[in-house]
Amino acid sequence: MELKQEVLKAFEEAGSAVRPGEIVEKTGADKKEVDKAIKQLKDEGKIYSPKRCFYEIVK
Repeated sequence: MELKQEVLKAFEEAGSAVRPGEIVEKTGADKKEVDKAIKQLKDEGKIYSPKRCFYEIVK
């Protein structure tokens, strides 16, 4: 599975706004790679930031 899909799945499973560090823990991936995936997902409109340093899936 592509990392971006894993990150998106982790956001879906979280069910609420989470910090990137929690996604790193869930996926076991490198923080820099997760940060890159989060940025791509945000640019695609699949996740958003409801408050500083937290991200949540767009429902």
